[in-house]
Amino acid sequence: MATRRGRLIVIAGPSGVGKGSLIRVLLARDPLLRLSVSATTRAPRPGEVDGVDYTFVTDAEFDRMIEDGELLEWAEIVGHRSGTPAAWVERTRDQGYDVVLEIDVQGAGWVHKRIPDAFLVFLAPPSMEELERRLRGRQTETEDRIAHRLEAAEWEMTQRSWFDHVVVNDDLAHASSQVAAIIGGSRAESSADGHDPTEDRSG
Repeated sequence: MATRRGRLIVIAGPSGVGKGSLIRVLLARDPLLRLSVSATTRAPRPGEVDGVDYTFVTDAEFDRMIEDGELLEWAEIVGHRSGTPAAWVERTRDQGYDVVLEIDVQGAGWVHKRIPDAFLVFLAPPSMEELERRLRGRQTETEDRIAHRLEAAEWEMTQRSWFDHVVVNDDLAHASSQVAAIIGGSRAESSADGHDPTEDRSG
């Protein structure tokens, strides 16, 4: 594992598009992938486990993490804040694993600027109507929050052009296979070029 430094792979898209479900499929099939666990100030949803799905922190603790430079990126998302702890990401990449970030488009923009070699995949819904159906299906959101998330999604969909790839999540098995092939292709290109995949950005 020490012969290559892992790459940072960002999976971003609107809330409710299915990022978490797709990433679980990727992790189950690819032993070189590791998921970065975000810190968040929101309350856990039913079934979420602290330290596994997210690290749940107070607003004061999140402020401290920002001040101490511990976050690779962070963003405010409909009433709460979430961010990526930088130290774990760097340590895991040094061990040769590709690190997957499940973040929103705002956070992806931070990563895009700070880590130019990061590989960005935008996960899009088949339609805004389908996205609304999925958000309602979670049964964890008030009408006001659903409206805010859909409004944010309209803007997020306009940001697709600066991502390396766009994948439509119309079917989880198909979309996850597409993203797995994209990641595999990125590794193959880096290997064929004969250099560390983190040395530059292609595309």
